[in-house]
Amino acid sequence: MQISPDEITLFQFGWLHINATIFVTWIIMALLVVGSWLVTRNLQSEGPMSRWQNLLEVLVGAIAAQIREVGSRASGPYLPFIGTLFIFIAVSNVLSVVPGYVPPTSSLSTTAALAISVFLAVPVFGISQQGLRRYAGQYLQPTFFMLPFNVIGEISRTLALAVRLYGNIMSGTIIVAILLGIAPLFFPIVMQVLGLLTGLIQAYIFAILAMVYIASASRTHENIEGKGE
Repeated sequence: MQISPDEITLFQFGWLHINATIFVTWIIMALLVVGSWLVTRNLQSEGPMSRWQNLLEVLVGAIAAQIREVGSRASGPYLPFIGTLFIFIAVSNVLSVVPGYVPPTSSLSTTAALAISVFLAVPVFGISQQGLRRYAGQYLQPTFFMLPFNVIGEISRTLALAVRLYGNIMSGTIIVAILLGIAPLFFPIVMQVLGLLTGLIQAYIFAILAMVYIASASRTHENIEGKGE
């Protein structure tokens, strides 16, 4: 049994290996790009709207509301990044109902890449909101000696973000594969339904944690200055 889709090589051109993780990720990105174009090509601001536009507005509105609730600020700057994370992970997990499909989120390389994206986005948003000097100053709080511990904390939460998503998705895939061999009729169906629910929950948790980290980086110095006043 392959534990990770990284172990499944689909194409090989000399030194270049295309495994299942890369191939499926490309397919998902293509589906999202084409789907986004189809849904947004005939947007209407007035008059009757299509069902797809209604669904799009509900989805975007729900994500924006969650960002405002978590970050206590306007969702505009964060919506494209957080929304992309959620939709990509959700679609990757939901497609697990397709026979033979292996979700790329069951690969540690994919979840690590997503976590690194959050790791890089935190200082980008923090600096854009607070400025470089004020953002960097949080690593010296409450004293200069906390610098290495604060840096380690940033790295460790990135690792936790990657491993949490990887562990939940990979374990669900393995359990379904085992049940297919033991009881191929009933239990796999139940596990597939639970897997869909778990996949959506994991996408939600990942996006929310990403927003929590970004909001924390943007609010740190506001809180410090408020206490000083």
